Parts: sequence; C-alpha cells; structure tokens
Amino acid sequence: MSNSYDYIIVGAGSAGCVLANRLSEDSSNKVLLLETGGSDKSIFIKMPTALSIPMNTDKYAWQFHTQPEPYLDNREMHCPRGKVLGGSSSINGMVYVRGHAKDFDEWQQHGANGWDYQSCLPYFQKAESFYLGENQYRGGNGPLGVNNGNEMQNPLYTTFIKAGVEAGYANTADYNSAQQEGFGPMHMTVKDGVRSSASREYLDPVKSRSNLTVVTGALAQKVILEGKKATGIEYKVNGAVKTAHAAKEVVLSAGPIGSPHILQLSGIGDKDILEKAGVEVKHHLPGVGQNLQDHLEFYFQYKCKQPITLNGKLGLISKGLIGAKWLLTRKGLGATNHFESCAFIRSKPEVEWPDIQYHFLPAAMRYDGRSAFAGHGFQVHVGHNKPKSRGSVTIQSANPEQPPQILFNYLQHKDDIEGFRACVRLTRDIIEQSAFDDYRDEEIQPGKHIQTDEEIDAFVRQAVESAYHPSCSCKMGEDEMAVVNSNTQVHGIEGLHVVDSSIFPTVPNGNLNAPTIMVAEKAADLILGKTPLPQASVKVAMSDNWQTTQRNSEI
Repeated sequence: MSNSYDYIIVGAGSAGCVLANRLSEDSSNKVLLLETGGSDKSIFIKMPTALSIPMNTDKYAWQFHTQPEPYLDNREMHCPRGKVLGGSSSINGMVYVRGHAKDFDEWQQHGANGWDYQSCLPYFQKAESFYLGENQYRGGNGPLGVNNGNEMQNPLYTTFIKAGVEAGYANTADYNSAQQEGFGPMHMTVKDGVRSSASREYLDPVKSRSNLTVVTGALAQKVILEGKKATGIEYKVNGAVKTAHAAKEVVLSAGPIGSPHILQLSGIGDKDILEKAGVEVKHHLPGVGQNLQDHLEFYFQYKCKQPITLNGKLGLISKGLIGAKWLLTRKGLGATNHFESCAFIRSKPEVEWPDIQYHFLPAAMRYDGRSAFAGHGFQVHVGHNKPKSRGSVTIQSANPEQPPQILFNYLQHKDDIEGFRACVRLTRDIIEQSAFDDYRDEEIQPGKHIQTDEEIDAFVRQAVESAYHPSCSCKMGEDEMAVVNSNTQVHGIEGLHVVDSSIFPTVPNGNLNAPTIMVAEKAADLILGKTPLPQASVKVAMSDNWQTTQRNSEI
C-alpha cells in the first residue's frame, strides 16, 4: 500500500465520512481515511431502539470521563465519543435537529464569515432526504435519511404537543424549517427502519472507489510538520507506527475531544500547556482545546395512569418480540429512537431565540435503558441549550494513548443556573396542563417537594447529565483564541484543516449530528476550492410573544 495521498482524513465519524465521499468524487484525488475503531455492522448499531448499547460499549465508543466538575458537586461526567466507522453518528440517539437560524448567524458574528444561516441552509439540504419531500427548507435527494419514526402512534406524543399549546406556545409542524420555536413532531436519522449513520450513507456507497483507502484500527500519533506546513500523519496500526504523506491537505475530523488532542500532540497549541506535557512547541495557538461547550439535560418524570408506556415493553419476552419484528420487517418499536415529539422554547422574555429543548419519551427510564421505577411512566428530557460556561481539552503527556484532561465547567455561569431553574418551572407548568389530565400521575423527578431556587439548584447539580454534545474546542473565527479560519484551515499552518463539531464557535440550540454533517459538506467544497453553493433567501419566522397565554408572574 502506497503511503502518499492527496488528502488524509483523520477520523471516520460524521464529518470524516462526508469528507471521504466528497473529496474522492474526483477520481484524480487520492484519499486516505484513518479510523481507530472498526466495523459498524453490529445489529445494535443498526437497530434504532438499541441506541443505548453502542454508546456504552467500549468496542464502539471512547469512554471518556471529565475531571471532577467543580459546579456539579465534583461529579465526574461521562463523555462517550464514537470509536467506530461512522463515529458518534453510529452510537448517538439519531435525533435530527439543525439548530435555530440565529445560531448560525451567531457564528458569523463570531468571525466565521460565510457560515450564517442563509449560507448553511443549502448544505443542510444537500445532505438530507426528508421523508415528507423537498421544499425551500428541506432536502429530498441527499444521502441522510430523516423521518419521524413510527409517526407518533403512542397518544402521549401528541398529548405533549397539545399541552405545550395549552401552555401558550406555538404548534410547529417542522422545527427544521421556518420556525424552530414551539411544540411538534421530532425527526430522526433513520432510513427504512435502520440507523442512517454517516458511514452507512456516505462511506458505504463509495468504499469501492480505487482512489479511496480506508484504514481501521489506526490511532493518529501526530501531524507531520515541515516548518509551518502539514505534510502528513504518523499513525499506529497493528502495533506498528506508520507514516502517510499528503500532497495537498491533512484534515482532522477526530471530534471535539480528539481533534484538539491531536493538534496538541503535534506541537500545535498553547505553549505553556504543551511544555508542561513534554511536547515540543511547533506553533503557539492558544485557542486549541479552549472554548469547550456541551449541553446538559435531566429527566422530568411522571407516573402514568394508563398502561400505555414503554415501561410495559422492558421484559425479555417483549424485547425479543420487538427485535424479531424488526429483524423480519424493519418496522415496529425497533425502528424508532422513541423521541417522536419535542419542543424548543425560550427560558425568559428577553431571550431572542429558543434556549430550552425538550425530547419527549413515553417511558420513565434512564438513557441506558434501565427502568426508573416499577410501573408505567413518561418523561421529558429537558436542558438549557445556550450555555455560557466554558471548559477545555488539555493534553497530559506526549503519549497519544493517554487521554486528555476534559473539564467543561458545567454551570459555572450564573445564567446557566438560572436557565435550569426555568427548565424545572416551565416544564411543570406544561405537564400540568389539562391535556395530560387523563395520563399524569405523581411526579417522580424532581418531586413536588423541590420548589425553591436553592432546592432546584441542588437537584440540578445531582441530576443533570451530558446530552453528549461536546463542541467548540477548536473554534472558527479570526480572534486570538480562534483555531481555524472560515475555510477551516488551522491559523498559521499551511495544508492543515479541522472539520468537525470542534470548530463551531458556539453550540447550537439542538443536537449536533445535523450541523456537523452540514459543516463537512460545506468544508468539502472549501477544501476542494469550489465555489460554495448559492445562499438561500428564505424567511426565518420568529415568535412575536414569549408565550401567548402564560402567566409570567406565576413561574
């Protein structure tokens, strides 16, 4: 096997698979894709309802943990990242949320020129095949399948939407179109009953290209630099250290933990951090690993009066029947992630666009599939999605096999604390609407005894979990803490790009798989020197009222 290529991509995750496809479309481009993990063909990856298994399996995920988080009672938080073809798109919850239009306008305001909403929308459309068809906001012919699972057959899904409308919020038929704000159906990356991962949709169809080489089991050691130019990658596979040379570009797509770590291993980063870790400084770039952001969430749980929830499907026989139906037909409860309705609302009147997100689940259980209690229940996952707290990814030594230190500083900022207080009070008001009267029973969590600010804050510190959306650790922009420019090239280093969620300047209001794939679609054009797709010119709807009927003084 030759060790010379035009493009080398490190990481076959959501972004890396897109890049491998797009950069190898021209048969004259020789492309190498490196991935530490292996095959994504496990039934537990393919079956949507089995989503909790790959995320908690060492074979498929880096099982990172944070340092003790000082504002979460020193809890060490789980931070799994994909270690398999498809990366985190092969282990995630398959929720498809682009983010609010204002999130991308915010990127441009942070110096990411050409990454405003109207510039990004054509790339969202290019990536997507929406089950209801193409329109001015949605794509109909892209690789990524997007649908609504079983189309809300359980009545609790529509009850949640009705309760939101009763509480004074909008009914939004498609939150990925003109207006994100409101209550409506939730979309997932599932096609024909199977997880629609980046590897399945972007990599599998092109693996046979003679100009594309995919190497699994390969751990990147460092970027090879000649002065201020990246010329290749050193990687370890089957116990042997190898070198691959790039005639054009090296692209890091190892994710918000992996990409900054590889830069630091290569001597690119804050000189004081590198020197402390025993790494020779090749290029002082203080923003590498900084600006780290994530979403937190907790489960707001209630007992259910009627035996219609998924808690009645957790026995071995029921699971076996669900699995058998899925294997034979690719339909039924095995073909959905069970998050089929959702909402995006604002935490307070002065917030310009939604900063709270809900995933509704007709069950009361943990993300790993364990039941919360004996009996029937339902829950909403709720989180404050525009955090102001910032953390870091920090190299510990020159050994590539030693994980970096991760610290998010969750809830460091007072606005984030206040956002979660709003999550508790607004959610109670929604679930207590009359739409839920036939279903709502005792509040399991937080519990009606949790009322004051102090009680809510204490509950949140103990109950919140990561929503698994780390990002922003190699942010795009032009200020002194920016790591890449608007063309995704590392500042000061020729021939080196970063393309994944680490380059987001700020975290969008939503799940991150959709914007990560969009970023890779657009970055591929930039790397190839193509003219970007023409800007869209669509209306972005903003709700006139924070809530139309909500009594602000009572919440």
